[in-house]
Amino acid sequence: MTQALVCPECSSEHSYELGGFQVCSMCGHEWIPSDAEEAAVIRDAVGNVLQDGDTVTVIKDLKVKGSSQPIKVGTKVRNIRLAQGVGDHDIDCKVDGFGPMQLKSSVVKKA
Repeated sequence: MTQALVCPECSSEHSYELGGFQVCSMCGHEWIPSDAEEAAVIRDAVGNVLQDGDTVTVIKDLKVKGSSQPIKVGTKVRNIRLAQGVGDHDIDCKVDGFGPMQLKSSVVKKA
């Protein structure tokens, strides 16, 4: 079973495949999904779709190279940027007190 894609019309995650088309169950929009569109979807640790500019919360303590202080659980990171193809670190961001860095989407939750 394929994973539902986000509707380009209403941004609903409730879509299904029908005869080679992807159909939104909320607004009825139909489109032909592309491989690039499917690969571009980045989800947080609980399955929410992330987008550029979102605010996320760190869900576990993260050790930072070159620092004795970890990034604590519950730290909010504002205005993230999604970065495809940078290993498994797919979020570019600036963490207050630590500066610019990359995070994995598996260790954050959309706020």
